[in-house]
Amino acid sequence: MRVTTKGQVTIPKQIRDHLGIGPGSEVEFVATDEGARLVAVNQNLSEEEAARKFREVLDKMEGTLDLGGMTTDEYMEWLRGSREDLDVG
Repeated sequence: MRVTTKGQVTIPKQIRDHLGIGPGSEVEFVATDEGARLVAVNQNLSEEEAARKFREVLDKMEGTLDLGGMTTDEYMEWLRGSREDLDVG
């Protein structure tokens, strides 16, 4: 894409749809080591659409963490460290 003399760019439709960017949406360009990243600041989504998008992200993440056979409690102790300071008895 090309930047206009006013510094404007057109965000491709596929990207707008994916990020939920529509008329009135706010976006930011964030500088990174690789260049810049477009961030949708306030997506004009209904509660239902936001919940659907969140569910999509969770579904994509499902099964990506291998705990190596640890139980949830074992993993939490490994992650946080021993909690001997807590009286759980």
